[in-house]
Amino acid sequence: MLKGFRDFILRGNVVDLAVAVIIGAAFGAITSSLTADVITPTISALVGAPDFSNLIIHLPVLHHTTVACDSAKAVCPGDVHIGKFLNALINFLLVASAIYFGIVLPMQYLLKRFDKPKAEPPVTKACPQCLGDIPLAATRCKFCTQPV
Repeated sequence: MLKGFRDFILRGNVVDLAVAVIIGAAFGAITSSLTADVITPTISALVGAPDFSNLIIHLPVLHHTTVACDSAKAVCPGDVHIGKFLNALINFLLVASAIYFGIVLPMQYLLKRFDKPKAEPPVTKACPQCLGDIPLAATRCKFCTQPV
């Protein structure tokens, strides 16, 4: 029973998947930092808001509620945190572009370079007498009527 588990864990694709998850988490932290610390303040400077992640759209509340909105993490009724969504969207676009340009595009290039086109099997053969092209299944040449 333990031998089967050991073989499963040491199989190449399981180890590769574990490495990919760890690298992906580290890359996610880098892109989150890039989004929150570099791109968001740049866009915020253009928009005029002091912090891009604090962009909120206030919608009218149609019913009375008793939720206190004193906490910074509390979501008040009628508040749409569009800035947090835009941060997540920018982060996703950064990750997707890095994966496409860093992994997918080079892999397509390498596969195209190493993948040689396969030759199609011949459908004709040369007649030994007149050297004309005749079908492979032919028993007599259509040009010189020589048996093949």
